[in-house]
Amino acid sequence: MAESDSELGRTYRNGEIIVRQGEAGDCMYVIQEGEVEVIQRHGDTDVELGTMSAGDFFGEMALFQNATRAASVRARGDVRVMTIDKKTLLRRVKEDPLLAYNLVQTMSNRIRELHVKLAEALFQSGGQV
Repeated sequence: MAESDSELGRTYRNGEIIVRQGEAGDCMYVIQEGEVEVIQRHGDTDVELGTMSAGDFFGEMALFQNATRAASVRARGDVRVMTIDKKTLLRRVKEDPLLAYNLVQTMSNRIRELHVKLAEALFQSGGQV
């Protein structure tokens, strides 16, 4: 259970799961303080996909797709995150269209990084992934 909740965000303790792979999602999260790790489970193995820190966001795909969470996100140390639902995001984008541009830019950078990792994995495996 989270350590504390407030309208300014929610604090999670070290090791707490913030979102769980496979669960339905209806909001995204912005990291206000601390660091999280993104983990994807494959069979019996957890694969760390990366870390994120203050200012980063995650879970946004839940606002754009009607799909379950693609990965779990776990607190590394104490972490404070703010939850943003679809209605709030749309209102904020209407108030500040630059927010939408920044969101798309970040998502585009993530896709590019995934393409690079996939190409490296294909190369290392001789084309057999």
